[in-house]
Amino acid sequence: MNETFIPASDYKKKNWCLIDCKDQKLGRIAVVISRLLSGKQKLHYHPAFDVGDYVVVINAQDMIFDSQQPRFSVNVPGRPGRLLKQVINALPSQLLMTAIYGMLPEGSAKKSLPKRLKIYNGPDHPHAAQNPIKLDEFI
Repeated sequence: MNETFIPASDYKKKNWCLIDCKDQKLGRIAVVISRLLSGKQKLHYHPAFDVGDYVVVINAQDMIFDSQQPRFSVNVPGRPGRLLKQVINALPSQLLMTAIYGMLPEGSAKKSLPKRLKIYNGPDHPHAAQNPIKLDEFI
């Protein structure tokens, strides 16, 4: 008879991961971050339990975007005469957050997973006390 593995409370320990986005492509970074947030890289992954990690992203302004495809944001959609804002130069962290949010699995966990994501435009972050693990070899 098969038994379903249910992670115990000691499996719910969440790690802190640090990812540097300098000279990295948006899609590649978003895939890695979404897998870390959902916990799919862990051996004891179960879709019903929250086993994902905290992710700290630095240097979001230095990411490489697809220059052939400009991305725009409309201030008030549906109203003619409104200005388009170019998202790439204005909001790199918002663009990264939107890409990651679209890659997360559907369901009630989709609202809680981005709360563990911390995005900073510069190289400094206030999470040094959590001793984040720097992940360079996975990117």
